[in-house]
Amino acid sequence: MDGGYEVLDRPLFGVSTRRGRLCNLIVGTITSVLVAGTVIMSVISLTSRNCELGANNILFGVCIVVVCISLLILIYWYREGDVDPKFKKLIYFNSASVVMLCICANSYFFSCHKLNSIGNNTVT
Repeated sequence: MDGGYEVLDRPLFGVSTRRGRLCNLIVGTITSVLVAGTVIMSVISLTSRNCELGANNILFGVCIVVVCISLLILIYWYREGDVDPKFKKLIYFNSASVVMLCICANSYFFSCHKLNSIGNNTVT
């Protein structure tokens, strides 16, 4: 056997460590749970209250999903080896941006509900 085959069998970006896989799993789980919860809340918030900005809630949820699709494509390319290892930091940065976007969306959904309930009680 030729020694060149051993070089080809080696992973492109080296062996991933247990710590790296755990970090990826934690970041992915937190991001996935927040995105799923935000999209569900954008739909539920339409049916549970009389907010004039109901279509904006759905649009907010769709925008978050579109950003997540681009993030998933970047992760797929990274795992395939088409993207440089330096882009791993970009993946983490985009995940943090999606998490903050979900937090903003959820606070928007619930603040609209509070404003409507306050506005309905004070109108004479």
